[in-house]
Amino acid sequence: MSAPRRIFFSTGEPSGELAALALGEAMRERDAALRFSGIGAAGMRAAGWELYADHTGWASLGPLAAIPRIPKLLREMWKCARDLAAAPPDLVVLVDFGAFNVRLAKELRDKYRYLGPILYLFPPGAWLDDPGPARAVAARAFPLTGFAHQAEFYRSHHLPIAYFGHPLAPRIASRTPRAAPPSDGGTVALLPGSRRDEIVRLAPRLRAALELVRRTRPRVRARVGAADARARELLERAFRGVAELEICDGLQAATRDADAAWVASGTAVLETTLSNVPTIALYAITPLLARHARRLMRRPYITLPNLILEREAIPEFLQERATPERLAEAMESILRAPDRWYRSVEGLRAALGDADALANCARYALAMARQR
Repeated sequence: MSAPRRIFFSTGEPSGELAALALGEAMRERDAALRFSGIGAAGMRAAGWELYADHTGWASLGPLAAIPRIPKLLREMWKCARDLAAAPPDLVVLVDFGAFNVRLAKELRDKYRYLGPILYLFPPGAWLDDPGPARAVAARAFPLTGFAHQAEFYRSHHLPIAYFGHPLAPRIASRTPRAAPPSDGGTVALLPGSRRDEIVRLAPRLRAALELVRRTRPRVRARVGAADARARELLERAFRGVAELEICDGLQAATRDADAAWVASGTAVLETTLSNVPTIALYAITPLLARHARRLMRRPYITLPNLILEREAIPEFLQERATPERLAEAMESILRAPDRWYRSVEGLRAALGDADALANCARYALAMARQR
């Protein structure tokens, strides 16, 4: 009897861990004997996976904020590469988090001459259209993207890539559109991100925006989503003293009864939009990083639903435009007439590909593991 196949996942933040868990679950439906381990956090622990390292606190906003973390991340990456080379699993799955995972792939292939299969789920730079990073990934791993645009870009440069649709979209249920709440109330969700830098920068703006909304809607209730225990501590300090506000564990708990949500740009915006929760996206980084980002990102939007649909389907407030006044005005507009928001996101789910995307990704990953 052959030994169970071992799959190792490397993630660097909650959204990547969520994708890893979804893919792992779909793979186990097809092979119940699989053994999972990896770099993750509470989600992997709760699922019974062997946690190789805890990534809590690893992610940062840009290179300047990352500087204090670099020595630790390099040590973790070197150790991980050494251990994987010494005891190769049947498949290594890298999930997003390019600052760490691209280096891990390079270390394995270039230093240790690692021959085992490496799958890269959600390769970095999906919307940057930069051939350099794409070649670096394709030379050392098998890219598997959730976005048609990235697949087309890789293929235009004759680089291998697999695309079956977005693997998480089929797992996100779309709720029935809601009518407008009472004119003096409603429930709003606040999701200022999972990283410390995001929370520190965005939570004060959302607190001020909530206060402005309550001037005309005094009975508005608020729910804040905390990605993990560390985020909860930061959010409890940021919203201390705010009445009728509950801090919830995770996005789903915060948005379950929400009439609308303010959400930090990222995977969470795609999830709330697919859930049919009227969403307002926001983001802000330091002016220096913003200048650098504008040189790299030549598109008019950065929010995933808008990038996918190639239009401003949901309101998006970035940098100096992400003021409490604009955020409050956009929220009031949605609460007063949510139907316009619902119409604006029509076509998003279809643009993310087939409903069996996750199942096909799982079959693809298993086929790679079986080739070893």
